[in-house]
Amino acid sequence: MSSIIRRAMLGAWVVLGLSLGHSAIANAENFGQISYKDDVRPIFELRCLECHTNNGPGVVGSGLNMETYEDLMRGTRFGPVIIPGNAMVSNLNVLVEGRAGIRMPHNRKRLTTCETAILRDWVNQGARNN
Repeated sequence: MSSIIRRAMLGAWVVLGLSLGHSAIANAENFGQISYKDDVRPIFELRCLECHTNNGPGVVGSGLNMETYEDLMRGTRFGPVIIPGNAMVSNLNVLVEGRAGIRMPHNRKRLTTCETAILRDWVNQGARNN
């Protein structure tokens, strides 16, 4: 294959990749304003509160109680789990996205891509109690 054809094919793949990446980013931003009460809390109830509630194994192990917004923002005995405005370094997002050695929830079904995107966007929007 000539170098001209290879370059043309590479260029086509780059353009395709960039357009698909832009589409994925646009879709991730279509959630609009995320509500703790309507969007985030139901995810916690379904995926987290079995362990992270009074005397549950998640509270005993880390000190993270997720029953209320205030409990969540208090964090663990090791520090905060949410850095409002920065999902990239918020431990909540790191753990549910599997970017650490462990993934939450332990031994249970992983959060869906949509659920992790909602949590990420909520934290990036300031993790408000709305």
